[in-house]
Amino acid sequence: MMILTRYTEPKYRTIHDAKENELELLKEKSANSAWKPGYHIHPGYGLMNDPNGLAYFNGEFHVFYQWYPFGAIHGMKHWAHVKSADLVNWERLPTAIVPVEEYDSHGAYSGASLEIEGELYLYYTGNIKYNAEERSANQCLAIMDKNGDIRKHETNPIIKGVPVGYTGHVRDPKVFKKDDRYYMLLGAQRSNLTGAIIVYESNDARNWTFKGELDLELDLPDSCYMLECPDYFELNGQDVLVVSPQGLEAEEHAYQNLYNVMYVLGELDIEHLTFKVSSHHELDKGFDFYAPQTFEGKNGERLLFGWAGMGEIDYPSDKEDWAHCLTTPRELDIVNGRIIQKPARELKKLRKHSESAELRLEDGSKEWSPGSVQYELEISLQSIEAGTFGIELFASETESLVLEFNRSAQAVTLNRENFKEKFGGEHGFERSSKLTIGETVNIQIFVDRSIAEIFINDGAVVFTSRVFPDVESTGINVFSDGKLNGSYHRHELSCRSLL
Repeated sequence: MMILTRYTEPKYRTIHDAKENELELLKEKSANSAWKPGYHIHPGYGLMNDPNGLAYFNGEFHVFYQWYPFGAIHGMKHWAHVKSADLVNWERLPTAIVPVEEYDSHGAYSGASLEIEGELYLYYTGNIKYNAEERSANQCLAIMDKNGDIRKHETNPIIKGVPVGYTGHVRDPKVFKKDDRYYMLLGAQRSNLTGAIIVYESNDARNWTFKGELDLELDLPDSCYMLECPDYFELNGQDVLVVSPQGLEAEEHAYQNLYNVMYVLGELDIEHLTFKVSSHHELDKGFDFYAPQTFEGKNGERLLFGWAGMGEIDYPSDKEDWAHCLTTPRELDIVNGRIIQKPARELKKLRKHSESAELRLEDGSKEWSPGSVQYELEISLQSIEAGTFGIELFASETESLVLEFNRSAQAVTLNRENFKEKFGGEHGFERSSKLTIGETVNIQIFVDRSIAEIFINDGAVVFTSRVFPDVESTGINVFSDGKLNGSYHRHELSCRSLL
């Protein structure tokens, strides 16, 4: 039996190990970044990744997220914590989980939450590293009461180690209740280095028994070596599984990122460990979207936050010692057998000033420069006779993010190559999606300094992408090679709640 000796490396230290004024200096360094989002959840400093423990609890929205304080690298992960009464104005709270115990000695990894008897149970993975290559994982529990106080459970870890037949890559617990029993889904890697989802069960949500591996009826390639961040929920009478596979092979209009996200519709038989698949698709077509998590909102709606980032890529903000943000909250629905994503209705509270105008193009472009990179743009295009048309965002003489529709190809592409601050080029500067393009196209876009979220045809296709523009790159340009009519509404958005 291997005896744990703590693997030491400079990045494996917690906020309790910070030197005098170290955290304050990190905060000051990134505080005035021109790329810091205004209304997206982002770190004050350091690196943010997966959203965790999402909940509407005790009359407030709670978002936890993976956080490494000491720079823009993936080091010792904590759970940071913000809350909001309205999904718009967010308040930073003390760090929720600091990995100081032997059972989470190398990081408090991702997980989800569940309200039980008036308390919020926060499930997470305790990462354990023996050396640079060998690792294990514990499943752990922290509990938040109605006063917001968080304590680690006295019997942690609630699941020690990993089952036989799997590597140390077992993580990201998703817990739910079904037929008076609790179930935990975990992303896992088999000993043959292929991805899987495993299941534990419990009578009380604290004491767990290994049940087995979920038979997910997907023909995943052997190159898929890990299934991260499983999320299960019911929506419109269907079972939905969202998962983040690693190692998928790229397709012409799908899975073009290094790591990707898919959703699966079908029927879960948890007792017999089967998920009968009716369809599966990529969830977001943009460059920067991973590890999403959903939860039930105030009015029973299904809300989603995703990590607007991507692993193993250097971002321009790294040099300012901060990295990444979350997406805006999105409301999910199922329409014609596909999940659609729409910006949460609460985001309308951000609107401070609006302007509207007609768009009539014969062959050319219409440009305007709002002088802002924090806005919502709604464009409705009708009577489209053009072969190609689209929108340039963050536009200037030298820069632009280009969204282009091609009717003959029945496809839409997003290109971010035209920026001085290029990044991620090793994985390509263009992303695309199939799209039925008729005579009408509706587009809703949220721009927030260094992120654009693009929702096409009421959320049928979504692109989430980070860009890092020059300060003068604030223009918007609608272009066409033929005739089209339409209108636009631009809403100036104002919020800086997480300085």
